[in-house]
Amino acid sequence: MHHPTPSRGRRVLLAAAAALLATTGLIAPASAVAEAQLSTATTAATPGCGKPAGLSTGNHTIQSGGRSRTFQLDVPSGYDQNKPYRLVVGLHWWHGTSSNVVSENYYGLKPLSNGSTIFVAPQGIDNAWPNSGGQDVTFVDDVLRTVENALCVDTTQRFATGFSYGGGMSYALACARADVFRAVAVLNGAQLSGCSGGTQPVAYLGSHGVVDDVLNISQGRALRDKFLQNNGCQAKNAQEPAPGSGQHYKTEYTCRDGYPVTWIATDSGHQWQANGIGIPRYVWDFFTSLPSTTTPPTSSPTPSVSPTPPVSPTPTVSPTTPGTPTPAGACSATYRTVNSWQGGYQGEVTVQVRFATSSWSVSWTGGTVSQVWNGRMTTDGNLITVRNETWNGQLPAGGSATFGMIGSGTPPTSSMTCMRS
Repeated sequence: MHHPTPSRGRRVLLAAAAALLATTGLIAPASAVAEAQLSTATTAATPGCGKPAGLSTGNHTIQSGGRSRTFQLDVPSGYDQNKPYRLVVGLHWWHGTSSNVVSENYYGLKPLSNGSTIFVAPQGIDNAWPNSGGQDVTFVDDVLRTVENALCVDTTQRFATGFSYGGGMSYALACARADVFRAVAVLNGAQLSGCSGGTQPVAYLGSHGVVDDVLNISQGRALRDKFLQNNGCQAKNAQEPAPGSGQHYKTEYTCRDGYPVTWIATDSGHQWQANGIGIPRYVWDFFTSLPSTTTPPTSSPTPSVSPTPPVSPTPTVSPTTPGTPTPAGACSATYRTVNSWQGGYQGEVTVQVRFATSSWSVSWTGGTVSQVWNGRMTTDGNLITVRNETWNGQLPAGGSATFGMIGSGTPPTSSMTCMRS
């Protein structure tokens, strides 16, 4: 016989009754014990718990934003209506489809799940995730609501992952739905679907190829750095492999408890499989290592130190080369070479202000810079200018910030001009 999930008040009474009977030496009816146990198991569960599955594996259509949209669903064989399941949302790449995600076994996670997880693959509009006006975030909301009304889901164990445009959409969900998703895994992603909100911590795994010629790895680093900030992580060098080395490096940051960040840099191009490195195992282990949490912080933390740059590929470490600081004044900038190799270098600039400031910029002429982190670069002829990021522009009197760069040719030797406001 089907027993509906008891109301909250009834569950509390049943649990109390079972406990009282146990302490008095009386035997509780099996139904009372079972319902008391179910009440404990479903505290973070959904309306679909305790009743037969209302949806089955396959393609489903719902209304979202005034239009029909579809998603693929995979319900574990042997589904138990009284067991809250982990839920993973898999998001397809540009020109891909939800069926592609299914055929890729949800980025290789389904074979690792051993029937413990409900998988969902939403279908983007025109096989993409533009998220115009937040419509794709709303669509995912509607998919979750539909699935969770029909199936038993643990609301503290929802995850999202995707490759390329799907990675960008996973990032958008991390920004906009930090109170919904426990973690995301962004595979060769970039900020393509926006970042509404983006101030709350979410456990974050990013994977990117150093020779990705579609979405440069610097775009993946920028997404990572957002959650290094949000999650209050400590700075750490993130080593990255040299192109052609066949290697990969995993960096695990020390962050606010319950909100880790992991970064995986691979010697690969624009592909989520990353040359058989085992990305699915990394993602699965990351997701399943996270304890349930239902009360994320209500305000974004301040990182103990700024997010850190990657270690340049196969560098030959050279002695630190101090640059020429600007004359003492309201703002100064000092350059040093961190590493160098044939034809290139990794440099670091330290900005220091005498008085409190809300923003800063550093300019110099000459040289070629291909990448910058912890700052935003613009060029005008041979003039290079780096301005602060939104999170490291405000400095107290006597405060400092650093940004890094990768360049080719000769490192900058001219005096740098520092300005503050």
